Amino acid sequence: MGMQSVSIIGVGRIGGALAIALTRADFEIEFLIHRDPTIVHLVTAFLPATVKLVPASDHLPAFQSDIVLVTTPDPDIAHVGALLRGRLKDGSVVLHTSGSLSSEIFADLAAAGHHVGSVHPLVSVSDAVSGADNFSNVFFCLEGDEAAVTAARAIVEALGGRPFSIDSAHKPLYHAAAVTACGHLVALIDIAAEMLAKCGVEKEGAKQILLPLITSTINNLQTQTPARALTGSFARMDSSAVERHLSAIDREMSERVREVYLLLGEQSLDLAASIGGNAADEEKLREVISIAKRKSG
Repeated sequence: MGMQSVSIIGVGRIGGALAIALTRADFEIEFLIHRDPTIVHLVTAFLPATVKLVPASDHLPAFQSDIVLVTTPDPDIAHVGALLRGRLKDGSVVLHTSGSLSSEIFADLAAAGHHVGSVHPLVSVSDAVSGADNFSNVFFCLEGDEAAVTAARAIVEALGGRPFSIDSAHKPLYHAAAVTACGHLVALIDIAAEMLAKCGVEKEGAKQILLPLITSTINNLQTQTPARALTGSFARMDSSAVERHLSAIDREMSERVREVYLLLGEQSLDLAASIGGNAADEEKLREVISIAKRKSG
């Protein structure tokens, strides 16, 4: 394709990590548009001296890059798109890295003859430098027009990632799935650690106790369906154990924790039932859940 020149607008954790990783993959970085001089200083230690650093403002330079990556927070993407009008070379590709926004946010750029899309890495990046090492084998969600998706796929493959595409209309639901699997997982583990803390375990220690269990669950999911990977009281349809759990939660935990336990328990029971099990045990556990939900209401 010959698309090797990239500029990045928004040098935070994702933008900085991509700048380093793309440099290692032999892409030429033209401009880095940044707000935080501390982050950009760390990032440029891994980049050629030819990269041009420009503090963020409402006056962007004229870009000669084949691809412009917008890696700003979501609320800033539309504004950046407006600033890019008239600042891009003909036929260039503009991609953003938002999980929940689609390429539609760049409709004006598309109308001006540019190719627009999005490329969202399904990975948690905690800092720019270490994050540059974490793109290999990661799935990236791509959407946009054909040329933009082609350019995004070339980037992902150069980083050792695994691209897949969805329809633009599905971006919000896609991102909700990602948040559920990542952010909500962290929140769920925090609840579990809070439960252990009520047993007299220091909360940070509780996290360390739970991590091997969490890791083993993730390992199971790598080779089995969710229904087969499910273990514990709901997988066994053990209503007596669930009743004991609920009694303890009622004594020690908040109503919100109780609601989370019941909601996820219902989903777990559906998974267990999908691969069989004793019908009488299933019915009894569903009744326990139903009674507990009525009590919550």
